Amino acid sequence: MDVQKLLHRVDGISTWVGKASAWLIVVLMLMVVAEVFKRYALNMPTAWIFDASNMLYGTLFMMGGAYALAHDGHVRGDFLYGRMRPRTQAWLDLVLYVVFFLPGIGALTWSGWTYFGDSLRIHETTFNATPLPVYPFKAIIPIAGAMVMLQGLSEILRCIVCIRTGAWTPRLRDAEEIDVVEQQLAASTHVDADAAREAIDRAKNIDEIARQRSTTGGNPHE
Repeated sequence: MDVQKLLHRVDGISTWVGKASAWLIVVLMLMVVAEVFKRYALNMPTAWIFDASNMLYGTLFMMGGAYALAHDGHVRGDFLYGRMRPRTQAWLDLVLYVVFFLPGIGALTWSGWTYFGDSLRIHETTFNATPLPVYPFKAIIPIAGAMVMLQGLSEILRCIVCIRTGAWTPRLRDAEEIDVVEQQLAASTHVDADAAREAIDRAKNIDEIARQRSTTGGNPHE
């Protein structure tokens, strides 16, 4: 297996986990809607709904970390970074991964495992009229940490490849906002075909210029 396939394999795992976890937002929405109806229409509030919604949202948030890292979606202060050459960007990323990422995520994963073990040992529950078990939710901490660590190791390998070749390896592509815009314009009955095609091409051009600036650090036409 070559390096590119290995990187895409790890990206694929992170993407699958992130997309699977994203369905929790549907469960959370249905839960909140049902609770609002019960509380205000039937005057039958649920004691455990607040704790359950917090657990679902926390799980969704943590399990999306590896996905965001795989698709370079984390917030970056890139005023200076975006002007650097790929090899310089890779060196900076590599140093930051080694100095901050590995110790931080390693500590999170290890502490999360201990945290989960203590909770499981005492069968920890929430404090309300209808207690919920807490240890399944706390198990998400080391699982999410391990997922982010795996993706982080893949990013370190991607940095090493960039340092050697002078170019970033392509990431596994996933659906992006520009794809949604294209679908909406293509299906619109209020915009003629030529205008829709022109708007789609213009949006793709803007998106491509922004992408090149973030990866090459200079004029995309140089």
